[in-house]
Amino acid sequence: MLRAYAKDGNRLKPLLPGASLTEAAWVDLYRPLPEQVVQTNALGVEVPTLEDMSEIEISSRLFLDGGNAYMTAVLPGLTPDGEPISGPVTFILAPDRLVTIRHHAPRPFDTFPERADRSATGTRSAERIFLGLVEEIIARQADLLEASGAVLDKTLRAVFLPQARKRPAALQGALERIGTESDLIARIRLALLSLERVLTFYAATQGVRSGDTGKLKAILKGHQRDLQALQEHTDSLSSRVSLAVDATIGMIGLQQNDTVRVLSVVAALFLPPTLIASTYGMNFQRMPELQWTYGYEWALGLMVATVVGTWLLLRWKNWL
Repeated sequence: MLRAYAKDGNRLKPLLPGASLTEAAWVDLYRPLPEQVVQTNALGVEVPTLEDMSEIEISSRLFLDGGNAYMTAVLPGLTPDGEPISGPVTFILAPDRLVTIRHHAPRPFDTFPERADRSATGTRSAERIFLGLVEEIIARQADLLEASGAVLDKTLRAVFLPQARKRPAALQGALERIGTESDLIARIRLALLSLERVLTFYAATQGVRSGDTGKLKAILKGHQRDLQALQEHTDSLSSRVSLAVDATIGMIGLQQNDTVRVLSVVAALFLPPTLIASTYGMNFQRMPELQWTYGYEWALGLMVATVVGTWLLLRWKNWL
């Protein structure tokens, strides 16, 4: 899919199908077809393949080529099937336009075109569009972290409810939710780290490219401070994830202890009667009690007495 946008005052206006890409200020390629790659390459940029974008060597993710800056970040998003993943997104910053290539769907790429006029940078140049898009991405990560923190808080409150110990399914569900949020936080942290590298490279190469980057230094520094603050937030959430996991496993352990205690009490109550029954079930010829008229009643009474005595002992020890 190829989506192109032209500047319309301080807004981004989608180009109609068939319009020339030379009018575009931002070209967004999502799982591009070969003919769309050829069409974009004609603008003077080289569209990388997914294999090139996934290369972990820093020279493959951050470099200059012919006056264009190639910067690749790893961002959370969705596959075409709706599965959450983290995948590479390449930003190609040319003097007159921004080109983005992605093979999954981070939400900011859908929301930014409608909100471009609200960004602090505007859309007067490719660099402003790039920084505005980064601003939208950072805001999206902040929203995800806030939502994840709310889920962790709600899950922790539910874990400590007295009813939770009586419902194994509730504790299992809590552990599954915590695992899901932990995975999301890890993917957001990776996105923040990769965005920080992208902005560091962009800041280091400002003097190489033309534009009004000198006026954007304050905004760039603001983005970098936001990334650092969000990284600290992810550290805090990671600690809460550890607390949530420990608390949930602890509650599961208490629940299992309750179950084992009940079984142990039942076993302790029936152990003396079992001993008595097994004693009188032995096949020895000389067992005087077998000839008693009330031997059967004597054995049953002795069993009941031992059960009651064991129960009173357990209550006295506060083991019940």
